[in-house]
Amino acid sequence: MNLHEYQARAILARHHIPVPPSRVARSPEEAEAAAREIGGEVVIKAQVHAGGRGKAGGVKLANSPVGARETAAQILGMTIKGLDVRQVLVAPAADIRREFYLGFVLDRSEQSVVMMSSAEGGIDIEEVAARTPERILRIHADPVVGFQPYQGRDAAFQLGLTGPHVRQFAQITTKLYNVFTQNDASLVEINPLAEVADGELQALDVKMTIDDSALYRHPELAALRDRSQEDPGEARAGEAGISYIKLDGEIGCMVNGAGLAMATMDTISQYGGRPANFLDIGGGAKQEQVTTALNIILSEPNVRAVLINIFGGITRCDMVARGILAALEGVERRAPMVVRLVGTNEDEGRRILEGANLAAATSLAEAAETAVRLARAEA
Repeated sequence: MNLHEYQARAILARHHIPVPPSRVARSPEEAEAAAREIGGEVVIKAQVHAGGRGKAGGVKLANSPVGARETAAQILGMTIKGLDVRQVLVAPAADIRREFYLGFVLDRSEQSVVMMSSAEGGIDIEEVAARTPERILRIHADPVVGFQPYQGRDAAFQLGLTGPHVRQFAQITTKLYNVFTQNDASLVEINPLAEVADGELQALDVKMTIDDSALYRHPELAALRDRSQEDPGEARAGEAGISYIKLDGEIGCMVNGAGLAMATMDTISQYGGRPANFLDIGGGAKQEQVTTALNIILSEPNVRAVLINIFGGITRCDMVARGILAALEGVERRAPMVVRLVGTNEDEGRRILEGANLAAATSLAEAAETAVRLARAEA
């Protein structure tokens, strides 16, 4: 779950990380009032769950309250990477001397949290990694004792910081690590962490992603979720308890079990196709969830064929088959479909599908090859 910048800023401020004061505005008039309260030149920033806001025209300066109102009117209602801008952040413009990148992320290869920092702040860290990867500093946190102040000081020295900035940077890194761990985040980054005119280091832009699986422990964070900023299919799937991630392929996948879903996607790729989604209905999915899952898949215009791969352990194959037929009765759009059912009540499930003239397969390889062929025929 992504947080808006203003939400992440509030969390950092509670952990005593230096963040400039800011206000959220949902109308031009509110932006004018916020700019008047802050005083001086301000920056107006679109609040959307997308990168590249500046390049898209979603970040602009205003030198007066009236200018803030006019600028907010231009940004509110914009569409950035398919997402509507419904609110803006109003913050004081900063006199930046130097910019740094600082973030914590999960390093699954090392099974630990890693701090990433760079003296090239203010631009996407992905660009730095692609162009000059040697300029990214990585320091892993001990899973028992956490990220230590001496590691922050070492990073500061390697980034070229001196004097009081070394101590301040070390304090910010340890506090940011606490933000990461205490909120069950999968990513927290400050970009840029800037040295401003008075010599202080300040977090001028913040990004934060929370692990969805941990939201039950953080109802206060779950309440911050902005469904309007999420893919409609992913939002609908989340409400139904279905794991769904939209991809850019042409073969829709409905599978029960994350590992089986990954194997299904790999097999589709092996036969020359591209999966349109990752979708795991879970081991105990009910007929209603199967219906919802199929509706989500068929709502995507790029889907030219659907592969359903079910191993019936907890989930009975006859129940899945009935869910498929129920879903097909309620969808406006159809696509060629191949179904592989194996496990509990598989014979009954296949009889149900054969009665509806749906293609059935006995192996994953056969199902994937058939789905790829059907998709190409629809191209």
